[in-house]
Amino acid sequence: MAKPTQEELEQALTEAKLMRERGEDPCYLAKALLNCHYQSGFLRDVLQAAQEYLRGGQTEAGHTRLVRAIEKARQADDRDAHIERPSLGL
Repeated sequence: MAKPTQEELEQALTEAKLMRERGEDPCYLAKALLNCHYQSGFLRDVLQAAQEYLRGGQTEAGHTRLVRAIEKARQADDRDAHIERPSLGL
């Protein structure tokens, strides 16, 4: 399947927001699209951090950025799924 152009994506997201505001989302397609778009932002950050880490010679700073990006994506996913992980007490 071809990736939508930036213009197509923006149009779909705008329509999805309007559908949610009007309460016209019987099959939750708008909700699913908006959530996937939200989550993809975190995953793009993880991918970018991973690429920089590997390209940069696997530095400690790069590793820290990668771990933080992964944790941020995981927290957003847990928050959306209403999952509460136990604290490590740190």
